[in-house]
Amino acid sequence: MKKRFLAAVALILSTGVAHSADLYQPQPEPMMDAPEVTVQEASGWYLRGDAGYSFNRLRGAEFFQGSNDSLVDFDDTDLKDSFILGAGIGYQINNYLRTDLTFDYMGKSDFRGSTSGFCLNGVDTCTSSDRASMRAYSLMANVYVDLGTYSYFTPYVGAGFGASYVKWDKLRNRICDDPDVDGCYGSDHDGKGKWRATAAIMAGATIDVTCNLKADVGYRFRYIDGGDMFGFASGGGPGKDKGIYSHEARVGARYLFNGCDTPVAYEPAPEPIVYK
Repeated sequence: MKKRFLAAVALILSTGVAHSADLYQPQPEPMMDAPEVTVQEASGWYLRGDAGYSFNRLRGAEFFQGSNDSLVDFDDTDLKDSFILGAGIGYQINNYLRTDLTFDYMGKSDFRGSTSGFCLNGVDTCTSSDRASMRAYSLMANVYVDLGTYSYFTPYVGAGFGASYVKWDKLRNRICDDPDVDGCYGSDHDGKGKWRATAAIMAGATIDVTCNLKADVGYRFRYIDGGDMFGFASGGGPGKDKGIYSHEARVGARYLFNGCDTPVAYEPAPEPIVYK
């Protein structure tokens, strides 16, 4: 009887252990080799358009005096401000570098100046009043360095070089202080036009509007080389200007053709913690 009881106990214990082994299931190993996220840098062609206001300054002007055929400076010169319009095509090389080719139009800017010399009697000194206006068309190659994106803003700096066609309108010269002549007299000089070397530096910020569209707010300093201003007429000429400085406040937009095809840069998920 005792032997039968012990055998039954042994059978029950062995069955319980077998069932416990069946219930235990080892946990699967965590998957450590998750696929990597490939981040593609922004690149591609874009179109741009700009508008702004240019604060202009003439570096001076000079002309040949008819009386003694000597080259002299204007006594004073002033070039008024003007609006600017621009358009261009460019290429975003990567997240930090881009380049474009732009065409800009500088609207009509009025010129005021004065000169002094002998009056018609050859004795007294007379002062002339000179009036003209100019326009400029610029073609420039530019390169920009983007300084990193902060939220929706990307500050940048840039530089450009090219040529500007400066077209001067007719210069009207008038003298009204000759004591021997009633009224005013003077002459009109034909305006000149010429292509000139041009350089610029820029700074500003790009603002992300959509994945394809970016707003641009910036400043540009532009230098246009000096050149022919007006031709010869009775009493003097020809004349030249010594160059133009412009400080430009600009706003614009750029449309990047494949901007929406660029994946968003995600950081990889942290590795899971395995408890043993």
